[in-house]
Amino acid sequence: MGSKPHMQQPDDQTILQLIRKEQTRDMGYRQLLQRYQQRVYQVIRRMVLIHEDADDLTQNTFVKAFKNIDKFQENSTLFTWLYRIATNETLTFLEKKKKRYFFSIDDHQQKLESYLDQPGMPTSEEIEHKLEKALLTLPEKQRLVFHLKYQEELTYEQMADITQTSVGALKASYHHAVKKIEESLKRE
Repeated sequence: MGSKPHMQQPDDQTILQLIRKEQTRDMGYRQLLQRYQQRVYQVIRRMVLIHEDADDLTQNTFVKAFKNIDKFQENSTLFTWLYRIATNETLTFLEKKKKRYFFSIDDHQQKLESYLDQPGMPTSEEIEHKLEKALLTLPEKQRLVFHLKYQEELTYEQMADITQTSVGALKASYHHAVKKIEESLKRE
């Protein structure tokens, strides 16, 4: 008997086929989670910073994805579709959090900055720390665009699909974000 071939991660089509059959649905959902959960968590974590919030939002994203998988039309990748759900969940969460705690933008930014100043934050390098602080000065949508372009290295076309925004608007938003970050880093 020969050795077993190396198990590859299933592609989107395979995952969707498993999910669409009742007898393999649970396996399909497990594979979807296994393939994308960490990436979705990272996007959310960079936006909300706090692990518990990111963890909850990641769960919400996948619950919403599972409930709406039949509405997925395959005109984008599963990755793009999940990111769209994750970013919408995250932006909604941040808006609700600000309203619930009656934060002004500055108070909210200050609270997150103080969180970054606590010992034990995952980013230990000084430049990463300064970049994280600078990112907090951006409006949430600009921060999202910067994250998707700079840290996730997505194309403008992928970002447009995720955010349902035009490529031109995304380029302008990214340009403004970079300028604000540069100004913020010069002040440090």
